[in-house]
Amino acid sequence: MDYSRLWSLAEAFRADLIGFAQKLVQTRSLSGQEEDLAAAVRDEMERLAYDAVWVDEAGNVIGRIDGGDGPSLMLNGHMDHVDAGDPALWRHPPFGGEIHDGELWGRGAADMKGALAAMVYAGGLVKKLDGSLPGDLFVSAVVQEEVGGLGARHLAKTLAVERAVVGEASGNQLRRGHRGRVELHARFEGRSVHASMPHLGANPHFSMARFVESLQSLEMVSDPVYGRSSVAPTRVSVSPDSANITPTTLELVLDWRNVPTEGPEEIEAKLNRLLQDSLVEDCQGAIEIATKALVSYTGFELSYRDCFPSFTTPADHPWLLDAHSTLERVLGRGVGVGTWRFATDGGHFAKAGTAVLGFGPGDDAVVHTSVERLPLDELLESVVGYMVLSLV
Repeated sequence: MDYSRLWSLAEAFRADLIGFAQKLVQTRSLSGQEEDLAAAVRDEMERLAYDAVWVDEAGNVIGRIDGGDGPSLMLNGHMDHVDAGDPALWRHPPFGGEIHDGELWGRGAADMKGALAAMVYAGGLVKKLDGSLPGDLFVSAVVQEEVGGLGARHLAKTLAVERAVVGEASGNQLRRGHRGRVELHARFEGRSVHASMPHLGANPHFSMARFVESLQSLEMVSDPVYGRSSVAPTRVSVSPDSANITPTTLELVLDWRNVPTEGPEEIEAKLNRLLQDSLVEDCQGAIEIATKALVSYTGFELSYRDCFPSFTTPADHPWLLDAHSTLERVLGRGVGVGTWRFATDGGHFAKAGTAVLGFGPGDDAVVHTSVERLPLDELLESVVGYMVLSLV
């Protein structure tokens, strides 16, 4: 086909696309509070004349463009964002959706309301092309990715597709996988006493200190694609929470990023061995994989272990090779093929048997920061990229 038509379409709808992306950034949608954003996405899909648009029981918005008998494809983005923090730390208002020096500023601009806007428009624009798509195209806007992927976990079970493109920030380069993420909770228990008589108690701080120190020398699994697994202690809670007594219990949250060959149970067992070796006299403790019980804005409830699966699409996968060569030809530049360091909803879809690639506008270094922004040229290019991916 004449791929120059894709650029013409994208340019013709540039103003509408940018305005929609601004609207999404201006619409606050913390995890579990995506209802207003879902309505905006649904309305835009309907305005763009999708063949079908619906909201599932979890609150995910799905639009469909009918295609031929070829492989079905889903363009996937999430609607929620992390907390913006103190607005005073932002150069431009986090929910202003303002444009400065050719960039859209605000919380979620790069993660990932810009990509979501581009996907919604890509679906609407490919329908305007002559000829049908190779297969059915779905555009999904899911809930609660930032807290473990409630929406994607549900969608992976209820909408079977052969291929999926996840729009997390990649600078419009291709991604073919990422490490997994496992959240674990380490509990250290001692005997609480008045802080003036510490010798009468068993202070769990010393056990936790030995454990955290030992983490730095823990032998980690390595992978030729992803390098080593990593672990980061993140949050500590204490009980009782008083400054003049020693605690009974400390709880430490651990963020483990695992390579594909390392499973959650293996990680849990390794850390429990380390914890037992770290306990001082009269202290005890254990580590377990965290569980979450979440409720979406529709009232849908789902409980799960807090694990994002890793995934890897082989470097010689025919779809990846075809997508790579066609993107380079249509975008007129080199397109890198790499992996993400962070976890995405792609792991949930890959676990369900879907072939997954990543492609999205934005710099992942500004994601979750107070300088989050998205170049408008990348936003426009991503629309063309998503149209290309729906046609190969």
